[in-house]
Amino acid sequence: MITYIIRRLVAAIVLLFVVSAITFSIFYLVPRLAGATPESLATRYVGRAADVETVELTAERLGFYDPIWVQYGNWAKGVVVGTTYDMGAQDVECPAPCLGYSFITRQAVFPELMDRAPVTFALAIGASILWLITGVSIGVLSALKRGSFFDRFAMIFALAGVSMPIFWTGLMALAFFSYKFNITAPGGSYTPFTQNPAAWAYDLLLPWITLSLLFSAQYARLTRAGMLETMNEDYVRTARAKGLVEKRVVVKHGLRGALTPIVTIFGLDFGLLIGGAVLTERVFSLNGLGNYAVQGIFANDLPKILGVTLLAAVFVVMANLIVDILYAVVDPRVRTR
Repeated sequence: MITYIIRRLVAAIVLLFVVSAITFSIFYLVPRLAGATPESLATRYVGRAADVETVELTAERLGFYDPIWVQYGNWAKGVVVGTTYDMGAQDVECPAPCLGYSFITRQAVFPELMDRAPVTFALAIGASILWLITGVSIGVLSALKRGSFFDRFAMIFALAGVSMPIFWTGLMALAFFSYKFNITAPGGSYTPFTQNPAAWAYDLLLPWITLSLLFSAQYARLTRAGMLETMNEDYVRTARAKGLVEKRVVVKHGLRGALTPIVTIFGLDFGLLIGGAVLTERVFSLNGLGNYAVQGIFANDLPKILGVTLLAAVFVVMANLIVDILYAVVDPRVRTR
């Protein structure tokens, strides 16, 4: 088991390096290949309203005239140990991990990401708990009651949940539950957990339910398909023949065999949500990572977009690392492969 975890850790470190190189290339190399100039890249740091002299000076100070591998080395070094930006009249310090510096807001990106991260973490964790419990439970019951009214109703509900986009369900939920019936908190409401846990949960209840509706539908269908397959396996019939109670057969043998695809998709979904649930945060006016990235796009502020993209990639890689380790717990055969 220890050897398996070490192998996955090494693979994750290599993957993080590859992801950082690809992320850097998307924002710096690909535009150059498409005909962008150092000056046009510099406008993403100082904004469109800057004069020509300011743009050229910024491009020189940021090293956009250097070869691309030199730029990547300087950027990667800044992420690890921090960097200093030469602003002429004064130097700007960007401590490690330096994911960029916004010359529009005059703020380092990483501290701003950490200020927004609790909102996105709270949204992702709460919604993931809801969709796991509801999705897996509905999927198991649908598989055990195959062909019944509950099974058909649950699958219709799952199909409707997958089909409805989050920006529509979120707006409808706000219109009815928040503004018409005054049951849940209105959009833009967020209370830090350390300040008032009850108010924190109340403010995020509707975003949790709305976001989990989409994902729980997918998990219900996936769990149902996995349970229908595993419950017909020989080892399940053997467990029943040995006299095990049905609950133990379903949970220990049936559900455990169907969990592998659930663990896979959960790792990816949770990692992406931590990177920024853009639509949900925009609909409910939550100042999380997704909303931060959208603001950077509107302001043509490249460091903000790059910082959120890299942070999202890191969380996806880490989520996949946790998934690989959980594989070895759910299915011991993985350790020997």
